[in-house]
Amino acid sequence: MESTLLPQPPPNAPAPPPGPEAERSLRKWKSILFCGVASVILTLGAALTQVGPPPKRSAADRTEAINNIKQINLALIDFDNDYGAYPDASTIPAVKAATSTTLSLGSSTSNELFRQLIAAGTKSEKIFWAKTAGTPRKGTDILGADALKKGECGFTYIVGLSSSSDPNTPVAMVPVIPGTWKFDPKPFKGKAVVLRIDGSAKAEPIDKNGDVMIGGMNLFDPRQPYWRGKAPDIKWPE
Repeated sequence: MESTLLPQPPPNAPAPPPGPEAERSLRKWKSILFCGVASVILTLGAALTQVGPPPKRSAADRTEAINNIKQINLALIDFDNDYGAYPDASTIPAVKAATSTTLSLGSSTSNELFRQLIAAGTKSEKIFWAKTAGTPRKGTDILGADALKKGECGFTYIVGLSSSSDPNTPVAMVPVIPGTWKFDPKPFKGKAVVLRIDGSAKAEPIDKNGDVMIGGMNLFDPRQPYWRGKAPDIKWPE
């Protein structure tokens, strides 16, 4: 049987227009290419906007402060079981007699008072650290003469308390501005960490005046029921 060949276009004839399938394929390819280019541009843009200092660690620093203050609470409970109160000037002779410690024990700062906890058996000075303007370094856990030296303690401490005090009474807190009742809002993004006698450790908001307000009054206000009309004996860190 003789085959019938379709007529062929001349060699110099223009190419025929693409059919529907070819046009759809071309549009799909262009769409994929556009999405790919856009993705690369967005990725580069995101990377460029992240150039600069790393994100602030305020939340992580606050969490570390809460964890450390909880460890202080356990040390206070153990100390109270042994000496009948939390560390103050009156417990120094008993601690010296029981432990023969050579640490410098005083009652003027929280560093000095917390050294009683170390003398009584607390094995780490790092739990007394929190990231504040006045604490450039963590303790080294070398518990000799340099234990809790200046800059290694971040917590303010209230003297004259024990495990039998009002459960709502604040006993340690950070970051208090030394010499004041005011809190520094910068270290923990507007929050203060407060430990109470009942063992609760909470992040409390600091208002625009630098106060932590409880029931409409400053945390340290003698009118607070837990202070029973007497101003708290506040010891700031060195």
